[in-house]
Amino acid sequence: MPNPFGEYFTGQSYLAMLMQLNGVGVANVTFEPACRNNWHIHYGEKGGGQILLVTGGRGWYQEWGKEAQVLHAGDVVAIPVGVKHWHGAAKDSWFAHIAIEVPGENTSNEWLEPVSEEEYKKLK
Repeated sequence: MPNPFGEYFTGQSYLAMLMQLNGVGVANVTFEPACRNNWHIHYGEKGGGQILLVTGGRGWYQEWGKEAQVLHAGDVVAIPVGVKHWHGAAKDSWFAHIAIEVPGENTSNEWLEPVSEEEYKKLK
């Protein structure tokens, strides 16, 4: 199903909610080639953040002020609370991950600006 958060993505993505229990949300997110989400931050007290389990394709993860990391099936990314970041597909590959919301108190997500075309095109 098309991603209900699509307004925060450049390109087409798909989201399948797998479960929601006791503050833990688990979703399968699939990105068409060159699709990526906007910069965003996960907030929370006494926990929070997000874990990505890469299940297919080739993609990218980048934290603000750092170099982008290439991601392949089997890679795991633990995203701490308060870290501005984005993730998405490589230009020439579909990309899929399981996104796990880490439970915590007062958790939320703030969507920010899109990743610029200029910066994205630099990624190999």
